[in-house]
Amino acid sequence: MLQKVLVANRGEIAVRVLRACGELGVRTATVYSDVDRSALHVRYADEAYHIGPAPAKDSYLRIDKIIDVAQKCGADAIHPGYGFLAENPEFARACQEAGFIFIGPPPEAISAAGDKLAARRLACKAGVPVIPGTYEEMRDDELLAEAERLGYPLFVKALAGGGGKGMRLVHTSEELRSALASAHREAESAFGNGALYLEKVIQGARHVEFQILADMHGHMIHLGERECSIQRRHQKMVEEAPSIAVDKGVRDRMGKAAIKVAQAAGYVNTGTIEFLLDQEKKFYFLEMNTRVQVEHPVTELVTGIDIVKEQLRIASGRKLRYKQGDVQFKGHAIECRISAEDPFNNFLPSIGRITALSEPTGPGVRVESGLYEGFEVSLYYDPLIAKVIVWGETRGEAILRMRRALSEYRIVGVKTTIPFHQRLLDHTNFIAGQIDTTFVEERFSLVEKEAEHAEVAALAAALLSYQKRQKAIAMIPSRKVERESPWKRAGRWEAMQR
Repeated sequence: MLQKVLVANRGEIAVRVLRACGELGVRTATVYSDVDRSALHVRYADEAYHIGPAPAKDSYLRIDKIIDVAQKCGADAIHPGYGFLAENPEFARACQEAGFIFIGPPPEAISAAGDKLAARRLACKAGVPVIPGTYEEMRDDELLAEAERLGYPLFVKALAGGGGKGMRLVHTSEELRSALASAHREAESAFGNGALYLEKVIQGARHVEFQILADMHGHMIHLGERECSIQRRHQKMVEEAPSIAVDKGVRDRMGKAAIKVAQAAGYVNTGTIEFLLDQEKKFYFLEMNTRVQVEHPVTELVTGIDIVKEQLRIASGRKLRYKQGDVQFKGHAIECRISAEDPFNNFLPSIGRITALSEPTGPGVRVESGLYEGFEVSLYYDPLIAKVIVWGETRGEAILRMRRALSEYRIVGVKTTIPFHQRLLDHTNFIAGQIDTTFVEERFSLVEKEAEHAEVAALAAALLSYQKRQKAIAMIPSRKVERESPWKRAGRWEAMQR
């Protein structure tokens, strides 16, 4: 087994990896920026090393600094978590060249899957259905001509993108011209690569992804699917396992297709193959993520397999402990991503100090976060601050359990997306499983919740005003207020009943 792992990340995912290492008896080290000096992952690690100022480009994205820390602390492996350098093939290569085990796929596999067009070509070669679109890097005039052939509506996507950045939905050629210009700028700013490609819109589609595990000995399995259709601006907000839209036949076909893509990429360790599933149960390859996913806990809860521990075992050179037939699915799991954003103010980021914190507990409830009372939420990093994951024997029980868990969750000091999730869990369409990737932006609104808040506030104000008037009357000396005994009233009521 590995002796010492450097966790090159922060927040809840760093804490998650550190815990897995601790349970396997592996010593740990981590890194931190100026603003993370007292962060929870720093407290959990056996050792912690400062790597620079708050901006990620000067700290968590500095390959040279992370390699230097790994050498200083005597680590034999580096875990990148997700985000930051997790899907950077140059970082994976730098780790290997410096003599460290990179806990993730080989740099060649990251390159093959990270290039969206290369991944589309790879899936086609493997015989897996791919969303119609472009397969080669093109100039804007070529993209305009190709759009006419494909037909609208279309997505403009960043070649090196992710998280919805550089992505635009267009319905006409006029929209496409302006979308290309703005998407180029955004992609260049976010990824240092402004290249774009086109993808046909699959109307009413669900986002369904498959978790992959692959060892160094040629063994590969999938751990079933996750439903990730609840999205806002192409960012996932809620995930479930299994998907209510996937039966055993569809699961078998999609799982085999996912493994074909991963095998074609020469994949090792953990990863995710993402698909769109249309209303007729036809699926299309979307992309591949070469890292552990934010939503991996829902898969862990329904399979009983600890994905992060498996990452560590695979990186040690061990064979997978499971065959495909060993993977069984039990119950239903739901994850809500809790972000420091104000859902009643267009999800504006919220910063500040956590002045009070009470996390939900009880049967079937799991919380992953980097929070504690006194923690400072800043604007420097992603607003995701915690995840609530629940398990139930059925989807209905999981929904009820999540409602209970969210009602117990208290985060004071910043605005959070908890009210959004509470409203979503009450929505008839969500309860019925009638969702797709456009659900949040086209068929869901927080307006009704705002109206409820306004009504409650009005009633509270009226009650307070009444109480103040009654108190003022009681304090007037010249006026005697007759106060009838409640026992007297009760006795009169009993007499009337006789």
